[in-house]
Amino acid sequence: MKNFTFINIAVVFFFYFTLSVNGQIVIGKPTLGFSQACASATFNTYDATFTFSPVSAITANNQFIIELSDATGSFASPTTVFTSATNAVTVSPATLSFSLPTNTTGEAYKIRIKSTDQAGTSVPSNAFPAYYKIQDTPFTINNLIATGAYCAGGSYLLTIDNPGYGSNDSPLKYPALTYNWYKESSPTTSIFVASGASLSVTVPGTYFVKTNYGSCTSESYSNRVTVTEATSGVTSSISSSLGNPYCAGEGATTLSAIKGTSYQWFKEGKAITGATNQMYVTNEAGNYAVTINLGSCVANASINLENSGFSSSIDVPEFNVLNEGETLIATVTTDATNPKFEWYFNETLISGASASSHQVTQSGNYKVVISQTDGCNASNEFRFAVSEPFPDVEKIPNLISPNGDGINDTWVIPKAYVSGTNTNVVIMTSQGKIVLQTTNYQNNWPENQLDFKEVNPVYYYTITTPNNKTRKGSITVVK
Repeated sequence: MKNFTFINIAVVFFFYFTLSVNGQIVIGKPTLGFSQACASATFNTYDATFTFSPVSAITANNQFIIELSDATGSFASPTTVFTSATNAVTVSPATLSFSLPTNTTGEAYKIRIKSTDQAGTSVPSNAFPAYYKIQDTPFTINNLIATGAYCAGGSYLLTIDNPGYGSNDSPLKYPALTYNWYKESSPTTSIFVASGASLSVTVPGTYFVKTNYGSCTSESYSNRVTVTEATSGVTSSISSSLGNPYCAGEGATTLSAIKGTSYQWFKEGKAITGATNQMYVTNEAGNYAVTINLGSCVANASINLENSGFSSSIDVPEFNVLNEGETLIATVTTDATNPKFEWYFNETLISGASASSHQVTQSGNYKVVISQTDGCNASNEFRFAVSEPFPDVEKIPNLISPNGDGINDTWVIPKAYVSGTNTNVVIMTSQGKIVLQTTNYQNNWPENQLDFKEVNPVYYYTITTPNNKTRKGSITVVK
């Protein structure tokens, strides 16, 4: 009996020792360092933290892998979004970073962690919205015409322009994208109408469309179009693809009317032979008009097309930092005929500065005016600011005194949130009115004198970093 007991104890000890040495790894549920993942070409890094035990269970050949589910949270066909180097993670807990694939779009993604040696898999994380904003700029609809019309009992079709006008980045170039259409219910509110790349309008109102990035905010939205139920003789508008005035040096411009069943274009009151399409291409200035047959009613539109203007660019950004002893050379490139250059410093003309380049040596606000002196007499301008490096304060201040004494005159915040960090800074009154919203804060609020309707007014701020970390607080303004 004693021998039997000793043998059983030995077996149990050996079994326990074997589990301790060769036991399977247990990986904890990953904790997300974000609430939603709104990725783009400029930001696509997200953190996940997890624990694993026992640490001794992993070998020198081990790698940790992050897998992404599909948009419903299923791991039937997961996507690997991160693989660590061999033996790179040996301490628990661990934090790993991953990036989203460019086709990510949905509200219920999950991730899980896997190890290769010993093999193990965590339970999935909490679900989170995730979108890769492959197109994140405004775009045009209705050929950038602000109006549309239909006859009683009919409809008007709104479509996304492809490729669109000017520098329009049409989202139709990205087949995976989807769209939501909205109708304005007030100057600041709207209601969802339908989804799709086009919208058949049967109710008068002002409409626009957004690329569907779910709960992620984006800049991918269209111009507004006001659609009316027409009677014969309703007035519409005409758009010019090169703007109005336009410069003939850029080529012909395309005039566009609202959608109809047939068209007749006119110049200086005379019908243009063969001009019976929705668009008319011309390189001549003048008074143009079009009659649009909407079916059982007619619309008319006109434009006084002017020929002027030219193209220019400048090689410095809008905001610049100049360290002590440094200089900045700004150069304008233009196709203007016989151009004239005038440079300004703090709105004062700089004597003798008449070349296409100018050397800047001090902080301030600069402007260059380019004038075309032959052909189309026109001008345009570029503005840019030069400042000293931002001070690196430790804390976000909650008090300013804009009295011109050079002390606390503006709201100066830490470098981590100012220009160049793509941090969204919003300042609101106590009534909720936004007085500043920018992703390029210059430590310069308030730029103008505040209207003191009350003693020591209080403003509120929200600072949101690109990885969606938010700071909130108040700012008391002392006279």
